[in-house]
Amino acid sequence: MPSPSDPSSAATPPEDSFLELLAETLENLDRVPRGQFLQRFFKTIAQLELSENISSEYWDQILERRRQLADTLGGSTSLKAAMVDVLASSTYLRVPILMEYEDLKKLQINAATDPLTRLYNRRLFEEHFEKELNRALRYNQHLALVILDLHQFKEVNDRFGHPQGDLFLKTAADTLRKSLRTSDYAFRIGGDEFALLLVHSDSEQANTLARRIRANFGSAVQSIHASVGLGMDYGIAVLPADGDQKDVLIHVADQRLYEMKHLERGAKVQQEAQQQAPPTPTKAPIQPTGAAAPPPAPISAPGAAPIPPLPAAPGQREKRKWERVSLAGTRAYAQLTDDPQRTARVIELGYGGLALEMESAEGIGSRFSAVLHVPILPPVRVFLKKLYQVRGSNGQVRVGCAFVS
Repeated sequence: MPSPSDPSSAATPPEDSFLELLAETLENLDRVPRGQFLQRFFKTIAQLELSENISSEYWDQILERRRQLADTLGGSTSLKAAMVDVLASSTYLRVPILMEYEDLKKLQINAATDPLTRLYNRRLFEEHFEKELNRALRYNQHLALVILDLHQFKEVNDRFGHPQGDLFLKTAADTLRKSLRTSDYAFRIGGDEFALLLVHSDSEQANTLARRIRANFGSAVQSIHASVGLGMDYGIAVLPADGDQKDVLIHVADQRLYEMKHLERGAKVQQEAQQQAPPTPTKAPIQPTGAAAPPPAPISAPGAAPIPPLPAAPGQREKRKWERVSLAGTRAYAQLTDDPQRTARVIELGYGGLALEMESAEGIGSRFSAVLHVPILPPVRVFLKKLYQVRGSNGQVRVGCAFVS
């Protein structure tokens, strides 16, 4: 991946990039902190002792001079040229050199990178994403966005403290640097979140790289001998298949990251439940004389998944054998094959069954079939047995179903 410290990786001279970044940042500052920053800024670049108010006035003059020069010359003008013009015409400037190149280079690097991981920061992510997206659209090329975050990172901070958390963030950044091509970009966009821009990469290539990064990070965590289940989750969006706008691609990648987290969390809960479940007795217990016979167990067709018990009576807590993963808020839905125009939201999904939510359950028999559409999984046809239906406080009908063959 391009190094933030390599000036050749930027499309414009580093001093121009820094000043443009500075101008964007100052637009969002209030008057007092803006004046305080500019006072130190002019002191650093030109050894000028100015008050906060005068520093703000000079900066406004520089912005206005750039607009005037652009109108006069009929094209864009750099802030550096406008700054030299304004300061040279003042009585304050005594040193003709505004800043040593090495000092400016350090400022430019600091403005563009995250201080902890030394990856590009979120501001550079927004800038590079726009440029790469426009380039890919212009030349009809693929562009993949990968958003990653660290699984159970909050637990690490809570248990071991932020220094240990910082170590894992640096480890994640090192993993990204070692795994990417020189044409790709890696960013830390906040907290334990990272983003990758993979040029000329389709969905298959992006998924292959993301899986490799995940495995490499897992190996790096193990080498630290950390007694935590820290991992890396990711979501991918690809131009043009998932959209051609920045906000749309970010939303799709975020959604797929969210879905991966919940699916894996559900699988983990199910695995733990199976490990903790008592072994199934090989013989039925002997009933005392005169005792009522136990109710028969639910029966399913050969090869079918076991059917969960019916919901508990009112006032009782339902004891579910298989935990379900919540899919509320996702795009998961079921297309009822008896009525292809009718769909229902899938709000829970587990090993033994699922829960649907719809406006009305009229016309749904005790057994029916459906095609499930769950994000990141291929569509699958299932046969369902309706176990219960209940109307929720939101007016929607919740229908609990078990899988049958």
